[in-house]
Amino acid sequence: MDLIYWKDTERSGMVLTGLVVVLLSLFQLSTITVVSTLSLAVVCFAIAVRVYYKTLHILNWADGEHPFKKYLDMDIGLSGEQAEHAVQKAIVMAMSALETLKKLVFVANLIDSLKFLVLLYLATFLGKIFNGLTVFIMGVIAIFSLPLFYQQRQEQVDSAIAKIQANVDNVKDIVRRILQGGGPTPDPTPGGAKPKTQ
Repeated sequence: MDLIYWKDTERSGMVLTGLVVVLLSLFQLSTITVVSTLSLAVVCFAIAVRVYYKTLHILNWADGEHPFKKYLDMDIGLSGEQAEHAVQKAIVMAMSALETLKKLVFVANLIDSLKFLVLLYLATFLGKIFNGLTVFIMGVIAIFSLPLFYQQRQEQVDSAIAKIQANVDNVKDIVRRILQGGGPTPDPTPGGAKPKTQ
């Protein structure tokens, strides 16, 4: 979250630049080439730093502490209970996603399935304009820019979203009435809010 909200500008800039450069390089090179080249660069850098610190220690110019000690000491293991909890959580999420997909595909709720149909159509339309990698790059840039923009302009964004939501609610009410075979005339005020009577 600190990276996304640019608490440390230098680190956020480095992470964003690195991600975008890697994703852009995938346009020209295969995934295997990009991953192996990045791994090679990281290992070469680590070896060079290790040799440099070892040389300083031999010359008695440094205390000889391993330059990557904090990373080597970092505990990244999971206990049996934590691993079991993570697997259970993943299974529950996967089964929930499959259950939702089943309901959408086999039309458990007509409105939800129509929304899913529109979403799939928009995805195919988007696929004609961009490839997946372009969308992924745009997503990374959005993750690093939209939260900060929202934090700085929260009132204006909330106001615009409220107006859009009111219009969407009106359209949903109209569609629901049409699908149910008519009904009373929808309220013309945004969001269906009733005006105060005096």
